[in-house]
Amino acid sequence: MNDWPPAKRIGFRFLFAYFVLYIFPFPLDYIPYAGDWLSAPWQAMWNALVPFAARTVFHVTADVLPNGSGDTTWNYVQVAVMLAMAAVIALIWSVLDRKRANYIRLHQYLHAYVRFFLAQSMFTYGFAKVIPSQFPPPGLDRLVGTYGASSPMGVLWTFMGTSAGYSIFTGAAELLGGILLIPRRTTLLGALVSIGVLSNVVALNFFYDVPVKLYSAHLLLMAMFVAAPGVPHLFGFFLRIPTEPLFTKRWAHIGALVFRSLIVGMFVYIGVTQSLRYVRQTGTVASRSPLRGVWNVDELVVDGTPRPPLVTDLTRWRRFVFDVPVYNSIYLMNDSRVRYMVKVDEKKKVLDYTNRDEPKDKFLLTYARPDPKTLQLDGTVDGRKIHAVCHLADAKDFLLVNRGFHWINERPFNR
Repeated sequence: MNDWPPAKRIGFRFLFAYFVLYIFPFPLDYIPYAGDWLSAPWQAMWNALVPFAARTVFHVTADVLPNGSGDTTWNYVQVAVMLAMAAVIALIWSVLDRKRANYIRLHQYLHAYVRFFLAQSMFTYGFAKVIPSQFPPPGLDRLVGTYGASSPMGVLWTFMGTSAGYSIFTGAAELLGGILLIPRRTTLLGALVSIGVLSNVVALNFFYDVPVKLYSAHLLLMAMFVAAPGVPHLFGFFLRIPTEPLFTKRWAHIGALVFRSLIVGMFVYIGVTQSLRYVRQTGTVASRSPLRGVWNVDELVVDGTPRPPLVTDLTRWRRFVFDVPVYNSIYLMNDSRVRYMVKVDEKKKVLDYTNRDEPKDKFLLTYARPDPKTLQLDGTVDGRKIHAVCHLADAKDFLLVNRGFHWINERPFNR
């Protein structure tokens, strides 16, 4: 009556072996003294086995142990070894225990083991945010840096650390998931909360290149495993709730369905067209200024007097930034920014400037391109004759957009 099909039994054996290998020695490592004599030999085994497997099987070097990064080569090799060990254990187990009909009781034990490990992880990360320690406020070094010089992970850390309230909010959600996982009556709800929270965490780790991809993905997998027994009840609850129709007459009911379909179609049409319009205006497919680039003002002459690029000359032009056609920002030596509306006349080689914050601030500049990486500007600004020579900065210098995605991070790249 409760016989499991062979595939389910084999799958459970594999999953049981893998979860135990991944989670052990929890919770014994929480016991004073006992954790020491268990954890040390366990870790020593992996410290010997992982580098050996890396050299002999994968032909790579795995000599950087897990540090602030949990996505080192060492970690990936360890996971591969665990998968292989779990497969071997499942094979041997299947041969020796092939007549067993099911593992209902053992599944309950594994479910509880995974549930409490997941709960302690949610508690750990939750408290690290509720008591703001994981994402400290931006330091002075971060405040004087630029977006372009930041790594994606650095931007995420700055974003989270800037708002203690939001960090506490996300930590409270993690704590809620952990708390609800403890009682059996609320386990399913705790698993669902954890799935929601961890899905966001995994997305952040992947899309901001945070080197906790392996660990967070495992926690999400565990949350799904804990929630799995309750999935049939969820379908029964959400999909079988009786509802009264708005209209009893057939023609009215059909008319309501048609109207609903038209309304949904309108939602989709408006959402897609608005988004496409914004993308064309400011997104990756938007038109660009013919002068697009970051131009460093290397030479500046005002009324015949050279003004070298000294940091003490606070109001001197430092760089021109052209991107979308109608906007231009001029940065000063004190790193302040003045934003302008600009009309580019490519035939006459004229730039027509209007200050976005002070419309009365207007001026014209003529420009020349002696070569692709040089821009010469001439004109009169505030009654003074200006001549500037600018050179194009290399876009590869911007770490934020050139860092890319990395499965393996031997150390955190939080800049």
